[in-house]
Amino acid sequence: MITDTYPAILQTCKRHAELLAHAKTRLQPRFPLTAASMQQLDDIGLAFLDQFSTRFAKLQDTMGARLFPAVLELAKEPEDSAFLDKLHRLEKIGGIPSATQWLLLHEMRNEFSHDYPNNPDIQSAILNRAFLLANDMLAVLQHIERFAARHS
Repeated sequence: MITDTYPAILQTCKRHAELLAHAKTRLQPRFPLTAASMQQLDDIGLAFLDQFSTRFAKLQDTMGARLFPAVLELAKEPEDSAFLDKLHRLEKIGGIPSATQWLLLHEMRNEFSHDYPNNPDIQSAILNRAFLLANDMLAVLQHIERFAARHS
């Protein structure tokens, strides 16, 4: 059973999304990153990169762990125990566009957990990929919000 209500979970997701989008807007002129540009970032640029990666991870985590189960509950779908089953059920009922796409976003989120402090080539490649995928995650949030509105 979901302990938080759908509106509260959605509000948390929307806040993460808002801050992710803000960081993305502020970072836009610096992308795509290179190893050289990574090493030349000032404290403000680094702070926005931190905000971007943190909010990307938090949004992905919150959607997967809390929002998706809440939406399945709203849609009166049976509770599956395995995360992959939840994803496939959400895709089947139209709650998310693609389970495969979500797994790609999850994989991207996991990339942030690896630290490559001495390898700006790897850091920049991860951030460039995440920068592009952030729009996909924001679109999934909008999609699931529209879906849930039809079921509440």
